[in-house]
Amino acid sequence: MIGRIAGRLDYRGTDHVLIDVGGVGYVIHVSDRTLAALPGPGEAVALYTDLLVREDLLQLFGFTTPLEKEWHRMLMSVQGIGAKASMAILGTLGPEGVSRAISLGDWNAIKAAPGVGPKIAQRVVNELKDKAHTVMAMGGAVPSDTAELAEVIEPGSSAAPRPAPKPKRASGAAAAQAEALSALTNLGYAPGEAAGAVAEAAQNETETSGLIRAALKLLAPKG
Repeated sequence: MIGRIAGRLDYRGTDHVLIDVGGVGYVIHVSDRTLAALPGPGEAVALYTDLLVREDLLQLFGFTTPLEKEWHRMLMSVQGIGAKASMAILGTLGPEGVSRAISLGDWNAIKAAPGVGPKIAQRVVNELKDKAHTVMAMGGAVPSDTAELAEVIEPGSSAAPRPAPKPKRASGAAAAQAEALSALTNLGYAPGEAAGAVAEAAQNETETSGLIRAALKLLAPKG
């Protein structure tokens, strides 16, 4: 498996790039969003990659972050979603947008991707909504006990985080809240506001996926 390629950007196509690695050129297919984020020809570049293997074809797909790559793999697990549709969804929403849409059950956002109809969009949400938190929580370790969350940073506080106490074994509810907090901070929310939303959501939710959905609704812009 080719998991990452780093080299010099040799050529930019409409949906792919050619990266020179020690004299060997790799054609890597990318989304519109990823293509726009890459430097110009001659510049150094690195992409996380996923290799699609078929009987008559080998294709590399490139992503700027491991989160984007993992969402590609997850989307491809849905019946009716091929590589082209997956790249269209990621190109339209980005990995963070996909995380929000699936967690909130917003299949209309998925449908906004070119070539993705309403039935496929609903299938994506229905099949992945309970798996979304595992992808969203990639990277970013957080304390595993709710008491430790308050020690690390107080909701709404701009003060520098204080050192966390020695980790303890988390209860089921505490672990779910820690996973939800990790997912929200990986989406770009500040630790303070994320912790506050998770704490409020925990009054009615106990599962990680439910906590994430409820917290995202609390964090959504009002009006």
